[in-house]
Amino acid sequence: MTRDCGSSACHAQFGATLISDNFRFLLLQSLARIHSHRRGKSQSTHPSSKRSPTWVNYSQDEIVTNISKLSKEGLTPSQIGLRLRDDYGIPNTKTFFGKSIIEVLQESKNALLVPEDLGRLVERASRLKEHLADHHADRKNVRSLELLEAKIHRLSNYYKRTEKLADSWKYSTAVAQLA
Repeated sequence: MTRDCGSSACHAQFGATLISDNFRFLLLQSLARIHSHRRGKSQSTHPSSKRSPTWVNYSQDEIVTNISKLSKEGLTPSQIGLRLRDDYGIPNTKTFFGKSIIEVLQESKNALLVPEDLGRLVERASRLKEHLADHHADRKNVRSLELLEAKIHRLSNYYKRTEKLADSWKYSTAVAQLA
């Protein structure tokens, strides 16, 4: 794509536009998993309506008690959402409360100490360390553990910055062994 405008300022302007367009294209093309060459999984879509559905016969109090009951059974917020959707026919709690399940759990003092995704990463790291204790020569998974621990550190820094995690929380091998 060449543009003939006759001045160097014009070429610089169009060249910068072309570079920024190429950069935007490359940026959109490179949105993928952090440590692999794959793209992400496609996500499910939320209901299109922001109003609560008419077929749900539960009151807000009943939904809150169901959420707290499921939390006491040891389910994570995502598992609670799946159970509410599949067993109770409640597609989305935000349509009823204007709050997510995590916010409802925080109000009822049943929230997790560590966010769910960070806890799952720590569990994965502990399982990987157990595997490496038995298989010392597994160099590929040594690298996987390094990448996983880097991801844990990045995510914990984010949660500390947004005050969703205590500043005193620190990932170490002892923390991973406790999980």
